Amino acid sequence: MSAAAAAVRGLALAALLVLSPARAARQARRPNVVLILTDDQDVCLGGMTPLKKTNALIAQMGVTFVNAYVPSALCCPSRASILTGKYPHNHHVVNNTLEGNCSSKLWQKIQEPYTFPALLKTMCGYQTFFAGKYLNEYGAEDAGGVGHVPPGWSFWYALEKNSKYYNYTLSVNGKARRHGENYSVDYLTDVLANMSLDFLEYKSNFEPFFMMISTPAPHSPWTAAPQYKKSFQNVSAPRNSNFNIHGKNKHWLIRQAKTPMTNSSIQFLDDAYRKRWQTLLSVDDLIEKLVKKLELNGELDNTYIFYTSDNGYHTGQFSLPIDKRQLYEFDIKVPLLVRGPGIKPNQTNKMLVANIDLGPTILDIAGYDLNKTQMDGMSLLPLLTGDKNVTWRSDFLVEYQGEGYNGSDPTCPGLGPGVTHCFPDCVCEDSYNNTYACVRTLSTSWDLQYCEFDDREVFVEVYNLTADPHQINNIAKTIDQEILEKMNYRLMMLQSCSGATCRTPGVFDPGYRFDPRLMFSNHGVRARRFSAQSLKGT
Repeated sequence: MSAAAAAVRGLALAALLVLSPARAARQARRPNVVLILTDDQDVCLGGMTPLKKTNALIAQMGVTFVNAYVPSALCCPSRASILTGKYPHNHHVVNNTLEGNCSSKLWQKIQEPYTFPALLKTMCGYQTFFAGKYLNEYGAEDAGGVGHVPPGWSFWYALEKNSKYYNYTLSVNGKARRHGENYSVDYLTDVLANMSLDFLEYKSNFEPFFMMISTPAPHSPWTAAPQYKKSFQNVSAPRNSNFNIHGKNKHWLIRQAKTPMTNSSIQFLDDAYRKRWQTLLSVDDLIEKLVKKLELNGELDNTYIFYTSDNGYHTGQFSLPIDKRQLYEFDIKVPLLVRGPGIKPNQTNKMLVANIDLGPTILDIAGYDLNKTQMDGMSLLPLLTGDKNVTWRSDFLVEYQGEGYNGSDPTCPGLGPGVTHCFPDCVCEDSYNNTYACVRTLSTSWDLQYCEFDDREVFVEVYNLTADPHQINNIAKTIDQEILEKMNYRLMMLQSCSGATCRTPGVFDPGYRFDPRLMFSNHGVRARRFSAQSLKGT
């Protein structure tokens, strides 16, 4: 028996001793939930294509949400939104640094006790299991190191810091365990699969369970398992209509990208694209093992399985080589597949959903009263079970706070201060004033995105995705003024929303109310910024 298996078995046996027979019988009927979270997996550029087994075992056996989004296209803010069910302006995680509240002591004090896993364990009697990447700064010495186990987890196998495949440290229920570079025992995606199978083998059978498996793939450094390193040799990044073109009429950070890209940049992004797909093949294997184990245990029919990513990705769009962080579909749209009790197979759902909905959905499955939470999202359970009378949102908020250094990037001094994540040919993927907020609207009449930047220009970008699905043409200067005013007002409302007020009618809903005195030109609402100083007072 592995050390991880022994730890799971020991804790499971301890749990058995404190369960009354009546509670055990009651809990055994509750559905189980598994959440698989990948890292940086796009859906717009073919990110699901390599996952043949996942498609067969989850998508074809359940529902695919084709309009699933994240409220911030960056790992830590997005993961915080999943855990809390809140927009970034409410959980206050704004980037991947401790200063940006990523796994900080403030996060641990204010948000962690109220995450949905904590409620599942303490209020719903679920045994909870986590394995993989938690938050980017998890394990930092200034925030308690790997000894910190967040409330709500019965079994905790968390990666220290950011995604790796070899040579990493795991927190095993608060104890550091170092891994090397031997494929058979150290390759992280496979380690997560094995730990998950051990949990399913040795867990208590008298409590329902929640599992969150958070893979490194397909995040950099894109290290594939040995057997997959020669896969997809003839694959290259998609040459969509927004590939390797100048981002005219866009924010200055997009306009600064050099077009056409250099041959070396194109070769680099094509190579990255292939390697990303290669790493996903091990995730596909993980899904297959997990589903087979659930079936073998007789638990598959009573288990919901969710598959999604923390953000999308781009490879060459608007001549930006590789990254996320931007407001466009390729960065904010993610896969979301769900199978489980009461879900009919081979469904496609077009409703506008977001990762802030995952927490409320899983709590709803567990029978928890959502009115007792402060979550901004909505339960997807009515959509999963085919409720025809459900009233759903037509818009949601996207918000991002740019990062950048006070000094100039040493590789690109000509661009001045405030840029970061720069490539050798001085194309930079982020800056301090790449700070924006958007309303993404999807209704029967409009497929629209409205964005404002917090910069000297108060720059505005608007896209009609019905006519322009690749967001090439910014129509901010030509769209009807009344629509601009309404979208500006709606953005202001969403940026200050909390809980139920985040679910009020959107601009194109019958119940929307607009005060025309709030004119666009005089009431431009800039995206919120949270400095380290302001976070201290939260």
